[in-house]
Amino acid sequence: VQYEPILDDEALEAFQLTTRVEGIIPALESAHAIAHAMKIVPKMDKDQLVIVNLSGRGDKDVHTVANMLGMEI
Repeated sequence: VQYEPILDDEALEAFQLTTRVEGIIPALESAHAIAHAMKIVPKMDKDQLVIVNLSGRGDKDVHTVANMLGMEI
């Protein structure tokens, strides 16, 4: 097992990108994994694959994300 740190801002960016591009609201835990994938993919060969498991429901994190963005819902 290898653990990699991700900053909250990176996870928030991944959360927003996944929501906009894929129409999926990831849980914040999954957004951390997506953020790490976004870091390593540019360094990979084009024939390599990345699989990210999106567990949890991001709709439960919407209020937390809104607070992080300085928004009210």
